[in-house]
Amino acid sequence: MKTWIKRSLIGLAAVSALGLGAVAVAHRHHGYPMSEADLARARTHAVERIAGRMDLDAAQRQHLDALADALLAQRKALLAGSEPRAALQALVAGPVFDRAGAEALLMAKTDALRAGAPALIAAFGDFFDSLNAEQQAGLRERLAQGPRQHGRRD
Repeated sequence: MKTWIKRSLIGLAAVSALGLGAVAVAHRHHGYPMSEADLARARTHAVERIAGRMDLDAAQRQHLDALADALLAQRKALLAGSEPRAALQALVAGPVFDRAGAEALLMAKTDALRAGAPALIAAFGDFFDSLNAEQQAGLRERLAQGPRQHGRRD
């Protein structure tokens, strides 16, 4: 297969994955965008749930709060600009796929990821390093289990 075809297909797949991922992250199950209040409630709920399950002390809780803030900042950076669905629709609005627009979208999202990654890595590292050996082992075990099914409480 020709190199330009491979690159085009890879680019299309990457843009599609980024766009669909952004759309999924940006919307609730019912298709409505999450408001700042909804995000704050979800953040608080997640932090409370994790802190309770892992039996975190005050210092560990501060590191978890910083990690949650870094995750939300990264989310905002990824979703900055246009509505993800509208951006994808614009790419296929004409008679041909807008390759330049897709590449610009991909570069914008990649730049946003690249810009926020060091803060996110530092926040996760600080949180993980603050855990004791038992808590670290529990986190590793939880990560090894993989994602849980929706609706299932554990």
